[in-house]
Amino acid sequence: MESEEAVLALAALSQSTRLEAFRTLVKHEPDGLAAGDLARQLEVPPNTLSAHLSILTRARLVTSERHSRSIVYRANLAEFRDVAVFLLRDCCGGRPEVCEPVVESLQACCSPKRKGRIRA
Repeated sequence: MESEEAVLALAALSQSTRLEAFRTLVKHEPDGLAAGDLARQLEVPPNTLSAHLSILTRARLVTSERHSRSIVYRANLAEFRDVAVFLLRDCCGGRPEVCEPVVESLQACCSPKRKGRIRA
């Protein structure tokens, strides 16, 4: 990822409605959310949300797909991952222990849930 792409993504997320829209779409992965449903959840007028979604789409953080009469939006988690890796790749300056707490907190919240019984 280039610095310019990261700046575009971070700028898109630097506004509260866009940040909440992205976070809400992440919660609805992998199915996504129709634009009207997203507007209702965020309590934002549809035309205002449309402008915000356009900015997130240009930053490649959101994708859209037409389903009949509605447009379903999805968070582009691959692009978001690239931004996060871009930010963290050099954060430790050759000292992994500096970034270890960040990695541990991500693993704690994002580890896949195990299915089946836990063996004693």
